[in-house]
Amino acid sequence: MESWGRVLVIVPTYNEIESLERVLGTLLGAVPTVHVLVVDDGSPDGTGALADRLSQSDERIRVLHRPTKSGLGQAYLAGFAWAAARDFDVIVEMDADGSHPAETLPLMLDRLADRTDPVGLVIGSRWVDGGAVENWPTRRRLLSRAGNDYVRFALPLRVRDATAGYRAYDARLLRRITERTVASRGYCFQIDLALRVHDSGAGIAEVPILFRERQSGVSKMSRTIVFEALFRVTQWGVLRLFGRGTSPTVARSADGDAPTSSAA
Repeated sequence: MESWGRVLVIVPTYNEIESLERVLGTLLGAVPTVHVLVVDDGSPDGTGALADRLSQSDERIRVLHRPTKSGLGQAYLAGFAWAAARDFDVIVEMDADGSHPAETLPLMLDRLADRTDPVGLVIGSRWVDGGAVENWPTRRRLLSRAGNDYVRFALPLRVRDATAGYRAYDARLLRRITERTVASRGYCFQIDLALRVHDSGAGIAEVPILFRERQSGVSKMSRTIVFEALFRVTQWGVLRLFGRGTSPTVARSADGDAPTSSAA
């Protein structure tokens, strides 16, 4: 099925010069009809300059330069705003390190386009039947599993991989759920948006993937990212328990500020 509409794959980068060209080449080889937006957060290793060169040689690739590194969530929000101004139908999130299999993207797009069982979000999932991770240390596996178990305990999300960063959204739905501030910065951003999709009433589907550990570069995972996710998921769960919010879109942000218009 190729009734996908116009698809934009957003690839955030920070110091991914060793993997970016290979990842984009694999992606565009597997799914030649998609467009790509590289969102570079001022990488000091020259990733942004490499992305510019790739863009000059392939009209499907565009680059959005941001001056500083300010978190995965803010990079994606900037990409979402860029996409909204150009009327894409589907927005895909994909990592630049080669961990997300490009060959699975057509299956994800087919699932999103399936009108017999409509959904607003398709997640490339490591933890459903048929999914797997490769070359991950036991500690990372346990952390990811435990984190997703906690999300299902604290929130009404029933997906197996709410922290996954490989996903495809209906663009109209994505614009609607990000109309209010998205304060999440790290990988908690993925939980935040999945919860907003759930609260919108749209369905969420999971497609199994083989997740491969990066072959080059350095992981951006940190204790700060883990603690942000733990704090925010707990906060959202408590607010729901006491009837003070049904979605992060109506809850106050962690610093106490009331929601305002989205930064996107």
